[in-house]
Amino acid sequence: MYVPIKEILEGKHDGKEVQVRGWVYRQRTSGNLNFVIIRDSTGVLQTAIKKDKVDERSWEDASEVYIESSVELKGTVKDDPRAPGGKEIAVTGFKTVCRGEPYKIQKDLSEEFLLDVRHLWLRSRKMTRIMQGRHHILRYLRDFFEKEGFYEMTPPIITKSACEGGSTLFEFDYFKDKAYLSQSGQLYAESFVFSLEKVYVLAPSFRAEKSRTIRHLAEYWHLEPEMAWYSQKQNMELQEKMVEYVAQKLVKENSELLEEMGRDVEELKRVKGPFPRMDYEDAVAKVNDLGGKMETGEDFGADEEALLMKEYELPLFVHNFPKKIKAFYMRENPDKPGTVLANDLIAPKRHGELIGGSERIWKLDELLGRLKEEKLDPKDYEWYVDLRRYGSVPHSGFGLGIERLVKWMFDLDHIRDTIPYPRTIKRCYP
Repeated sequence: MYVPIKEILEGKHDGKEVQVRGWVYRQRTSGNLNFVIIRDSTGVLQTAIKKDKVDERSWEDASEVYIESSVELKGTVKDDPRAPGGKEIAVTGFKTVCRGEPYKIQKDLSEEFLLDVRHLWLRSRKMTRIMQGRHHILRYLRDFFEKEGFYEMTPPIITKSACEGGSTLFEFDYFKDKAYLSQSGQLYAESFVFSLEKVYVLAPSFRAEKSRTIRHLAEYWHLEPEMAWYSQKQNMELQEKMVEYVAQKLVKENSELLEEMGRDVEELKRVKGPFPRMDYEDAVAKVNDLGGKMETGEDFGADEEALLMKEYELPLFVHNFPKKIKAFYMRENPDKPGTVLANDLIAPKRHGELIGGSERIWKLDELLGRLKEEKLDPKDYEWYVDLRRYGSVPHSGFGLGIERLVKWMFDLDHIRDTIPYPRTIKRCYP
């Protein structure tokens, strides 16, 4: 039986003969000794092949492998403080499964080249760790909503309706009719709260933004919960609780992975509620006090968010945004007309906005009035308006960009490394 490398590194097979299979990570020959470092999905391990300890075929295979050749081997586990992880296999048998061709990826290659060969770069230790971390974050998010009594629903990706404005829609021909790739599953998620009360969708969203920033993608994964009977205060408390849950689970169950990625574990441990809160107008004033030049009525860009977060280690809620800069479905604040009951959750260290949430307009006349204000055709939203005609209730929701959360949780430099195949304004390959 083949054993995972992680078990060997954990000392579970010391002194025993084991079988291992994986891919060649590094290889070097020194006289009658071959060192082949192999990797599998769980770790990296050094193996030593002595010419007089193996048959001729094993020696030839170990001598002729390339980086990324797939191999199988057997041998005895022993301690070696010089080896990665402090363990080594003294090999007694070595077999090349697929030698392949000389590997394309070497040291000091450009980011553009690595994006061109993304299908191979995903094998790197860096990307392997990030993808493992992404998996854990998605698992913890689903765990959280399961514990909170939510149902997961699946929205359509093809739609006739704009959720976040028409300027960022990907339009296409749908059997001689005009349709769009979904900007958000939110409107559809709302339809479920009138039966299931608390739901979330996790699906791709598409934004045709001509942006070249380190935190924008044309295709990303969008987590969008919607909750019947929730106020904006309850909505923000849920967001806070969710982010804390994910951070603490990562620390508790994956501290070794975080350390391998260079993430400050102690910093992540401190991600606990309550998070600070700031009114939009106070946030604008704060940005300007710190050297920014922002007018009331403008939305925050990356530079303004960075200034605002200078003094914070925890995420910050900014709320009560001007109505004119937010989406048509957000409910106006009855205590502060001209603003909406909405929030952004902004991460520290220039990671920027993670979440946007709000109370939704739930009264029919208010929604029709807002559509008219925004010059949106009610016919395009007839089904959405219908939800307000029959037993509507106050409700709230929010949207979280999975890639932005991954970027912040692992303190990554660029959002393109948070998703297997990034889609940007200049890239749709591979």
